[in-house]
Amino acid sequence: MSQWLWILGKVLLLARVAASVNFFHHRYEELVQALFDVKGACPYITRLYSIGRSVQGRHLYVLEFSDYPGIHEPMEPEFKYVANMHGNEVLGRELLLQLAEFLCEQYRHGNQRVTQLIHETRIHLLPTMNPDGYEVAAAQRQIRYLVGRNNANGVDLNRNFPDLNTVMYYNEKQGGPNHHIPLPDNWRSQVEPETLAVIQWMKSYNFILSANLHGGAVVANYPYDKSQEQRSRSVWQAQNSPTPDDSLFQKLAKSYSYAHGTMHQGTNCGDIFPDGITNGASWYSLSKGMQDFNYLHTNCFEITLELSCEKFPPESSLVFEWRKNAEALITYIEEVHQGIKGLVSDDNNNRLAGAVISVKGIAHDVTSGEHGDYFRLLLPGTYTVTASADGYQPQTVTVTVGPAAPTEVSVGGRLKVPGSSKLGLQAIN
Repeated sequence: MSQWLWILGKVLLLARVAASVNFFHHRYEELVQALFDVKGACPYITRLYSIGRSVQGRHLYVLEFSDYPGIHEPMEPEFKYVANMHGNEVLGRELLLQLAEFLCEQYRHGNQRVTQLIHETRIHLLPTMNPDGYEVAAAQRQIRYLVGRNNANGVDLNRNFPDLNTVMYYNEKQGGPNHHIPLPDNWRSQVEPETLAVIQWMKSYNFILSANLHGGAVVANYPYDKSQEQRSRSVWQAQNSPTPDDSLFQKLAKSYSYAHGTMHQGTNCGDIFPDGITNGASWYSLSKGMQDFNYLHTNCFEITLELSCEKFPPESSLVFEWRKNAEALITYIEEVHQGIKGLVSDDNNNRLAGAVISVKGIAHDVTSGEHGDYFRLLLPGTYTVTASADGYQPQTVTVTVGPAAPTEVSVGGRLKVPGSSKLGLQAIN
């Protein structure tokens, strides 16, 4: 009974918030004003910054939420939402604006759940990655399916990231890493300004969890997006292509689909997706996507959220879409607090960046960030974890991850080298 009352309380809370917000499609100037309004209403927990400009010179603004905005707090994970990558897929753009206002309003009202989330997580919201395409789509008198999808140079931004899948599949056969794959030397000349800005953003922050918001279906899509099979008549064949973290990605996708109003039913828009989730390549294979790039080049685990049957839904539906997605948007952010995390340092308490954290049985490593802290998302269970760094002997420990709320557990240990340096590990369970 108490669980149902808790759920009912959240629904009523979201309904009250929805009633207090104006729901409409924001053109670029209106979007910028909405972001500045939230920043003005909650100046002590927000920061508004630009990661670059679009082809036509529009800023790619990010709104950050944190109890120390502008500062990375060691042991506090970085999270991001990216929306409107395809200019004509607009619901995610509006949902992130509503989410920003919701976080601000509920923090001011002392909502315990939102307060804890902001105090323990650094949240970054990019409402539009493709503002130029959006303006083209929004200017139509009659919505056409693909108009505004691409950027101002006519490029699909979700087919514009360096193709690391090909390198990864080659390495699987010949021997080599399938994580933190380096970029080709000429990668900057191959990507659009918006893609370049996002890649540089990824390199500037040690993001741990992310979602990319799209439209045209209702499903949570997880990596890999690109199939290993060769092309047939210039088309990549659909085939399930799991990552080494397949079970974890399925859990992440389900965390959103089951918190969503209808996604978990799996029968939206005439499609059939059990549990409302799908492996990307088993749906259709695509190359040079952002989702796979996150996983193969950085520490970030990203899924793609298809949120509406209509790519450009009418304004009258926005309030209902917010009510279906609001709880899921919060629940998914909370998923960043699972697994293990810790600080990597030497005997002089100098923190070590770039240390490798390996989990036995999962062929995908993560590394410590510039502050020496690492985060490794894991399902509940017992794991053998090894920390290693150049010039140090590896340290291996056994840690147990439980299903409860995150709790830090110190694990003593040393990586011995001349000079007696060490790597410290902490676990969450």
